[in-house]
Amino acid sequence: MAPPLAGLWPPVSTPFRSDGSVDEGRLVQHSKQLLADGAHGLAILGTTSEANSLTLDERRRVIDAHLEAGIPAGRLMPGTGACAVGDAVALSRHAGEVGAAAVLLLPPFYYKKVSDDGLFAFVARLIEGCGGHAPRIMLYHIPPVAMVGWSAELIARLRDAFPGIIAGMKDSSGDAENTLAMLKAFPEGFAVFPGAEVYLLQALRAGAAGCISASANINAAGIRRLFDGWGKPEAEGQQAELNAVRKAVEVRVMIPSLKAVLAERYRDPEWLTVRPPLLSLPEATRTELLADPAIVRLLAAVPT
Repeated sequence: MAPPLAGLWPPVSTPFRSDGSVDEGRLVQHSKQLLADGAHGLAILGTTSEANSLTLDERRRVIDAHLEAGIPAGRLMPGTGACAVGDAVALSRHAGEVGAAAVLLLPPFYYKKVSDDGLFAFVARLIEGCGGHAPRIMLYHIPPVAMVGWSAELIARLRDAFPGIIAGMKDSSGDAENTLAMLKAFPEGFAVFPGAEVYLLQALRAGAAGCISASANINAAGIRRLFDGWGKPEAEGQQAELNAVRKAVEVRVMIPSLKAVLAERYRDPEWLTVRPPLLSLPEATRTELLADPAIVRLLAAVPT
């Protein structure tokens, strides 16, 4: 039986060289640091990873680079969503072949207002295409970005059709009530992860499995402390500290803000590089971000 999916799984930021190519060496160094900081596993190739700005070959190489660096496949949860079902099959099958813990599956997001029947057909085709190498699937629900989502009715239908494969969901709806509703609808055998730590304590109290949050790239240790100690009296204060860090990066543009903090932590300005259409933060905004008290405290507390 596959181990349960639980804990902190950061959606790992992807470093680029100055020419825009993926820097696999710095990527796996960052992944190893996240594990050292307390992450249970790595949700590589997520939104924060700029995965949808990578080619299919680059995404496959990101998976393989982690394995070649000695990171166990069971600590990887690659994002394998794509608009083309064939691309999603290719990445998901590869993840299954190497033994990844699960894959994080966006719905096909180009066509809007598609039916649950259409989304069901997409997932069914994907699982069929993976054959005996079908990995466990974590459904990635991010309607503010994808404009397409996974309804509770569709999730129930998928679970009935593919028991043991539809393993959980990352809820990045930004709506705590939706997360709580999913926990209530699927109380057993379905791992629900909030997509941000701002209501992590509330979600853990309701039975959430863990957290997959962008800001774990810079605050994995803090999020892990709350995950481990959510039943203790200091948990409310820890949640407030997490929220302050999250707010500091979220009020600017999230992905380049995280990279600005990583550039400061690692003393490596190449971490500032993002891939178009994203742009790095203007210098004045970066200076303002790094002067935010929550970020100052964070950087003072983490090893470089």
